[in-house]
Amino acid sequence: MNRSYDVIITGARCAGSALSIYLARAGFRVLLVDRAAFPSDTLSTNTFFNNTTALLREIGVMDRLLETNVTPVKTIKFQFEDNIIEGPIPEVDGEDTAYCIRRTYLDHLLLQHARSHDNITVMEEFRVKALVYDGDAVAGVIGESSSTEQTYSASLVVGADGRNSTIRRLANSQLKISSPSTVAIYFGYFSGFKHENDPKFEVYKRKDNTAILFPTNDDLYVVVANFPLENKSLIERFKRNPENSMREMLTEQFSNTTIPARLKAAKLAEPMKGLLGYDNYWYEGMGKGWALVGDAICFKDPGMAQGIHDAICGAKILAGVLTGNKGWSQQWERVAADYQQAMESEFMVRFYMGCELSKNEIITEQQDAVNKLISAHPSAIEKMLGIYNYANEPADFENELVKIMNSLS
Repeated sequence: MNRSYDVIITGARCAGSALSIYLARAGFRVLLVDRAAFPSDTLSTNTFFNNTTALLREIGVMDRLLETNVTPVKTIKFQFEDNIIEGPIPEVDGEDTAYCIRRTYLDHLLLQHARSHDNITVMEEFRVKALVYDGDAVAGVIGESSSTEQTYSASLVVGADGRNSTIRRLANSQLKISSPSTVAIYFGYFSGFKHENDPKFEVYKRKDNTAILFPTNDDLYVVVANFPLENKSLIERFKRNPENSMREMLTEQFSNTTIPARLKAAKLAEPMKGLLGYDNYWYEGMGKGWALVGDAICFKDPGMAQGIHDAICGAKILAGVLTGNKGWSQQWERVAADYQQAMESEFMVRFYMGCELSKNEIITEQQDAVNKLISAHPSAIEKMLGIYNYANEPADFENELVKIMNSLS
């Protein structure tokens, strides 16, 4: 087996596998490693919009993903208190359908596709323990597989290894922005949870509680409950009996929705998961001999449902920066600046939206009035929903609201 590569990627889920494919197409020799054995699950909303569908089709895995008994989604519904904002997902790049695909399918199929490339070497169950340096530049990794220590060298080592990135820590990437969340999140996969008319992504908010519903593979639904971290008694109840606590909370807090009846008829399919306390963050994305992508570089509130998109789109951005800068290993500062600028230009606006969402603020009378206005105007609904799949920017939505308000005055 080779010991030297152009790029070593640590983390073989959607960010790492996608990056390896983009780099292989550009002619790079890639070593792709992960500490897990696949198929493997991970904490995730599993959700992506139709702009990401276009990326997965470009990579070449969308047809395989559609064979995983997944439910197509073309509608989004928000209900803030009693105001309902619902409409079709705006089309992007010829795609009009979003999906919620379990990571056991998504990551595994992306990794299989990566493995099919001659210039990608895949190593599962390989745990990176240290970085190799040439002077002050990272030049490889030291890791362990089957209790055997192994060393591999490369011009670039990429951390695609998630929120607790080993590469980020070892490379001492500097934290640029941090915004703590005030929300506790619990979710489970339920069978027998019926669609509301047609399959859709659903978000409900009442006071400081939120429920989120996504139809996923194998006729299951992802059911999410968000509530304030400061509600210690509720957290303790969830820790003792998460399923009953979920059912009680959603039934009591969302009695003005279809959730209680649908949840009563549903059965929990596997143990629930929780995320108690997390930061929205943004790190330095590249240094001498190393780079970060996916959750390793930035993470925002899961309620934005942008993690999978950011991972795959960020991988495409990093591959483009490397491909467009020949001799990048001799000009780290300039290439790092190009990468940071490209990532911030693409993701920063929605990152700040995630930071605001994590504050979990109660809907004010003014916001309630704005929600009523949006719900009554299809053009405003389209612009609002288009923020999530990059069909338009938040500024376009704001301009549409101003236009509507001016027409009413």
